[in-house]
Amino acid sequence: MGRVQDKVVLITGGGSGIGAASAKLLAKEGAQVIITGRTQEKLDNVKADNDQIHTIQQDVTKAEDWDRVITEIKEKYGHLDGLVNNAGITGPEEGSIEDLTDETFYQIIDTNIYSVYKGMQVAIPLMREAGKGSIVNISSTSGLVGTPDAAAYGASKFAVRGLTQSAALELVDDHIRVNSVHPGVVETEIRLFEEVVETTPMKRVGKAEEIAYLVLYLISDESTFSTGAAFTADGGYTAK
Repeated sequence: MGRVQDKVVLITGGGSGIGAASAKLLAKEGAQVIITGRTQEKLDNVKADNDQIHTIQQDVTKAEDWDRVITEIKEKYGHLDGLVNNAGITGPEEGSIEDLTDETFYQIIDTNIYSVYKGMQVAIPLMREAGKGSIVNISSTSGLVGTPDAAAYGASKFAVRGLTQSAALELVDDHIRVNSVHPGVVETEIRLFEEVVETTPMKRVGKAEEIAYLVLYLISDESTFSTGAAFTADGGYTAK
C-alpha cells in the first residue's frame, strides 16, 4: 500500500516543475492524480503511460474552468481528498514598485492568489462530502520575507499564506487541513534569483522532487495534526 493509496488529488500547474514532480510521486504512492494546466502537450508529457495520472486543460484564472474541472472530478470519482494549488507565475521582470504596471500586477495576482482562493472554494464541498481532506497551497520564501523588485509576486505569495491560515481555522471542524509550502529557489523556476542562491546556506538550488516529498507528506494521513502551518524547503535561506 502506498502512502496516499486510493486518494483522489488535484494538482494545478501540473505540466512542469513542482506540480509535475508531485503528480508523479503521489501517483507512485497510490493516488489517483488529476493535473491541470494551460498546455495539453505538457500535461500529456507528464502523464506519459501512467494510468494513475489524468489530465484536464485549465486556465486557473477563469472561474468557469474551475467549475468544469470540479464537475469532471465529481462525476468520475465522486469525491476529492487533496488539492495542491501549485499554479503560479513570476511574470515579466517587475522592476521597482514605481515601474510596475497595472497589467503585470493583476496578471500575477490573478494567477497566484485568485486561483488559490477559487480552487479552495470549489473543492471544499467535495472534501466535506468525503468527511476530510488536505489542501496544500504552494507559496514561496517570498511569502515569508521581502524580495526586491518583485512587489507583486511577493504580495501574492504573502497573500497565499494568509489565505491558508484563515481557511485552516474555518475548516478545522470539517477535518479539512490547509497548509502552505514555501520553497526557496528551485531549479525548474522560470526566473532564477542568483543572489538568493549565493545567500542560501546550502549554496544550491532545490530540486522539484525535494518539494514533492513535502507535498506528499501533507496530502498523506501522516500529517493529520498539521494545519494552518507554513512549511519551508529553502536550504536554510529564511533561517538566517
